[in-house]
Amino acid sequence: IVEPVAGIALLSFVFSAFMRGPALGVSFPIYYATGMLPFTTYMVLSNKVAACLLFSKPLLAYPRVTYIDAILARFLTNLLTEVMVIYLIFTGLLLIYHDHTTVNLPMIALAVALAGVLGLGVGILNCFLITRFPVWQQAWSILMRPMFLLSCIFFLFETAPEQFRDWLWFNSLVHIVGLMRRGFYPVYDASYVSVGYVLGFSGICAVVGLLFLRKYHRDILER
Repeated sequence: IVEPVAGIALLSFVFSAFMRGPALGVSFPIYYATGMLPFTTYMVLSNKVAACLLFSKPLLAYPRVTYIDAILARFLTNLLTEVMVIYLIFTGLLLIYHDHTTVNLPMIALAVALAGVLGLGVGILNCFLITRFPVWQQAWSILMRPMFLLSCIFFLFETAPEQFRDWLWFNSLVHIVGLMRRGFYPVYDASYVSVGYVLGFSGICAVVGLLFLRKYHRDILER
């Protein structure tokens, strides 16, 4: 809870010093929470799932415990934790700040579910890549650093330059953040959001990762 709250507080403090109000609503903390919490949910889940074989290696020595068990256990445990964190933070923010928001629970739940699915898919693919090629962990960490800036946490997708917007659309997190903001701000249409694209990208990552894990998981565990 402390980590996302601290991040939201820092962003709100910095941007409120230079701007009269956020792009949506009147509360900086709620606006940045709608962007930051889906992003952190994805990051936590993808990182935890990616490291599940290394984390559960002693348990995987038992014949009845498979790599699928390790993936699902890490995913479900951390997903439930992140859902509780999101619930507590948004409940606290809505009690403290009387923003012009209308909570659309099905839309918010869909955004959280998509963040979870994306984290699972990318995590499964990275689970193979990190355990098979250890250098990938450092490479992936470097690649993910700009994602915090490129996931529409600070700005709205519609305000980006048009030529940049065409590339930004392929970032699945942009769709998830847009969906989350639609769940809090009824005036925000977020017509660019494609649930099918996020599911398709997540599914491809998961299938490719599982195919490679099925073929090489024994070699990985014997290292």
